Amino acid sequence: MRMLYDSDSFCVTHMLANAPLLGQQTQEVVSEQEKPVPSMARHGFEIIDKRVGKEVYLDGSWAELFQQQIAAWQVRTPTQEEVEDTLEGYAELAQNPVVVH
Repeated sequence: MRMLYDSDSFCVTHMLANAPLLGQQTQEVVSEQEKPVPSMARHGFEIIDKRVGKEVYLDGSWAELFQQQIAAWQVRTPTQEEVEDTLEGYAELAQNPVVVH
């Protein structure tokens, strides 16, 4: 689990559900003729909207779209307002209340 972003309004965490152990490769090759297993096969992102106390977990195609957004941000550094506007769009999907346990 890696914290990617934290502000007064949002918190974004990258969940590495099937992350390789230290010393292992990030992609496994079953045989020389098969394609490697994707390194983001089970990863996801948790976005917490601190303003309303709700969170959304993005996995599958939603996580892939969000990963593309992060890659675009790495090419062109966005302003905090641009980041917050994007996160607000995803936070509209939030249904789960944040529960500390």
